[in-house]
Amino acid sequence: MSTFANAFQFDSLVWDWIIAVYLFLAGMSAGAAMIAVYLKRNVIEGDAAKNGIIRATAILAPMGIIVGLLILVFHLTKPLEFWKIMIYFNPTSVMSMGVVLFQVYMMVLFAWLASVFLNDIQRIVGHWVDKIPGANALLTACRRFENGLEITLAILAIVLAAYTGFLLSALKTYPLLNNPVLPILFLFSSLSSGAAACLLVGVIGFKEPMNSASVRWVHRFERPVVLFELFVIFAFFSGLYFGGGQKEVAVLAAIGGGFWSSWFWYGVIGLGMVLPLVLNAISPSGVKHRTSYLAVVTTLSLIGVLMLRTFILYAGQMTTV
Repeated sequence: MSTFANAFQFDSLVWDWIIAVYLFLAGMSAGAAMIAVYLKRNVIEGDAAKNGIIRATAILAPMGIIVGLLILVFHLTKPLEFWKIMIYFNPTSVMSMGVVLFQVYMMVLFAWLASVFLNDIQRIVGHWVDKIPGANALLTACRRFENGLEITLAILAIVLAAYTGFLLSALKTYPLLNNPVLPILFLFSSLSSGAAACLLVGVIGFKEPMNSASVRWVHRFERPVVLFELFVIFAFFSGLYFGGGQKEVAVLAAIGGGFWSSWFWYGVIGLGMVLPLVLNAISPSGVKHRTSYLAVVTTLSLIGVLMLRTFILYAGQMTTV
């Protein structure tokens, strides 16, 4: 019990598990948005608003970023003064620029969702929308500029996914975190969590057929993403190890033994990456088309990404320069 407590509470710890949850939710939102935009532009035929993956994204992407920000706000020492950072921007602050990114991302995300689900909005709440001056004109403008919104959203989602890594890499006193590979790792882990969440909610929640083009594409997309994520993790630790000094010390402290090493090898690598890959490789096609199988594999992937974010956050703060 003392080993567990010490792993989550030590002198050099600044950011705790709440930040890991925030990083996971923000990354999942960005990953879901990137996948949804690609599916709509290149895979889905017909009305995208009826597709289960797109419907899942309409919930997951806004929920991830909003809940993540709420967690961050209430974790602050003075949460009621958070509005100040939303108005007074500091171009030299990574956190301040992140707030700008979140605001722009959310505006573009909601505008794009309004363009995709315009017919549903008019059918369900049209009588309320008519009572709001300029609301219909705004919705029509979203549909008119849908193509530009999609491209902008995709770019912002990529930047947001990488930003969660930049946020940590800006901590120069922690050699494991101050690593240029970290944003790339977080980008691919965001795609992994976004794909898993979209499949889980899209198929089980919105009954998207397992043999639909969008589900098949996301399934094919998941495997290379996880494999490349494994490669980036290898590059991440190799670069640090051969950097010598405190960088080498940070690597050995993180994955060379102890609580966080077990968390990494058994949880992140074993449970979250290798096991889903093995299940996909050995499971018969009949099993793969069961929703229970999908639920297990996607849940493992989501747990793996959350464990990765938690590991990077805590293990990265154990060693200082």
